[in-house]
Amino acid sequence: MSKSMIAFAIFACVLGGMMTAAQAPTNAMLARPLNSPVNAAFASFAVGTLVLAVMVMLLRVKPDVAGTLSLPWYAWLGGSYGAVFVVAAAFSAPRLGVATTITIMVGGQLLMGVILDHFGAFGMEPRPISLARIGGLVLVLLGVLLVRRG
Repeated sequence: MSKSMIAFAIFACVLGGMMTAAQAPTNAMLARPLNSPVNAAFASFAVGTLVLAVMVMLLRVKPDVAGTLSLPWYAWLGGSYGAVFVVAAAFSAPRLGVATTITIMVGGQLLMGVILDHFGAFGMEPRPISLARIGGLVLVLLGVLLVRRG
């Protein structure tokens, strides 16, 4: 993979992380008049679906129908993970604060990421658990404590 592609992937991750942090308080704001973090998540996904529909039309990339039909059933669960994430963030941000909510979520993401990497889940290249990765998890957990107490 080229260095420019790696740099763009890192930029996309930073941007995605920043948008995720902004998502928690905006969905929490929606949850108040909508009377539920689930209703807020539904509204959030509706807007996201519209944005994605525009992107699909602009990019004009056609799906591989045969490849799509050959996928295992669990390949379709990504949206459900996102729904849980959005509801949890909308519920937790007003109670824990945005920084604590996001820090805990990053800890959970890192924990799951290390597990998925270790097993090469969902067709990813296996990346074994190492002392360095365990150290990273411990540091993130310490970061959660520091952010929460700060």
